[in-house]
Amino acid sequence: MESVMRLLRSSGGDSGVVIFSKSTCCMCHTVKVLFEGIGVHPIVHEIDQISNEGLNIEKALMALAAGSGSTAAVPAVFIGGAYVGSTNEVMSMHLGGSLLPLLL
Repeated sequence: MESVMRLLRSSGGDSGVVIFSKSTCCMCHTVKVLFEGIGVHPIVHEIDQISNEGLNIEKALMALAAGSGSTAAVPAVFIGGAYVGSTNEVMSMHLGGSLLPLLL
């Protein structure tokens, strides 16, 4: 989890949207397109392209997801430094109208 927190801090994750993703994941792509479509340009970390720490980051994200009731490690969406969830959680928030207020 230390690697995840370090990447969040170094990318300004306490003030914006950070997505941990895999470049080959269609659900990750969907979430990135959603944010771009509403005018938010998230910082994206493609964990399959991080050579030394990618697997450890994925394991930490899986533990984080499991602890919050999510079933997927990626995409892992953080808003303002707080873990929001994966595709299901983000899409549910968006459709329910609770995502945009978090971004303002």
